Amino acid sequence: MNEFKLFAKHLAQVSGEIINMYFRSGVAVAEKDDNSPVTIADKKAEEILRLEIMKEFPDHGILGEEFGEHNPDAEYKWILDPIDGTKSFICGTVTFGTLIALTYRGNPVLGVINQPVLGEFLIGDNESAELNGVKVNVRECNDISKAVLLTTDHFYMHKYQNGPAFDLLAKEAKIYRNWGDCYGYYLLATGYADIMIDPIMHVWDSMAVIPVIRGAGGIITDINGNDPVKGDSIVAASPSLHDYVIKSLA
Repeated sequence: MNEFKLFAKHLAQVSGEIINMYFRSGVAVAEKDDNSPVTIADKKAEEILRLEIMKEFPDHGILGEEFGEHNPDAEYKWILDPIDGTKSFICGTVTFGTLIALTYRGNPVLGVINQPVLGEFLIGDNESAELNGVKVNVRECNDISKAVLLTTDHFYMHKYQNGPAFDLLAKEAKIYRNWGDCYGYYLLATGYADIMIDPIMHVWDSMAVIPVIRGAGGIITDINGNDPVKGDSIVAASPSLHDYVIKSLA
């Protein structure tokens, strides 16, 4: 695991160098088939990640958002989202990051949330989580009226889940903001937020955040309270609030 952690930091560094080259540079934006945006920064960053993995661990598999799957039957698989939060990236905000996960037989054993502009490298292994080498934990919050609640897209809550129930929950929280994508999970794991909810997730969105949140002492499930590895949504929260959130959303 130490070898994998060191290599994950290397991946974050090389991809971050590329992303920083294009940040706030007026880079052109294209649309994918699902109408989501993509830039040359997304593609170039994933290209270098894939090359480095294939060079260091040729027997490992890779699944990336931009270029699909390589060696799909491998026991170890790296799952990549080079820029999680491309909309934030193209708008010049820093609420985006690179997601890097390592799975073993389908289960995430290592996760990275890297914010290259701010130089923030957050890594978790289900047992612990560290930000730039310093251990981090979710903060204790047992009262929704004192909680900071985050989600990536308010309208998606209504499109994919029980929107009215979410609206009531958001009104109960002390602070509700759309500081989402991977940066919302970063804020939760480092003790600056208490609840992060995503109503719809792809595997490259979720796999990296699972070991980070678990390592920081948080609870992470899908929106029904089930295994997030098998789900297509996420509720992550401090232990005292998680059950309340699940029941409220139901």
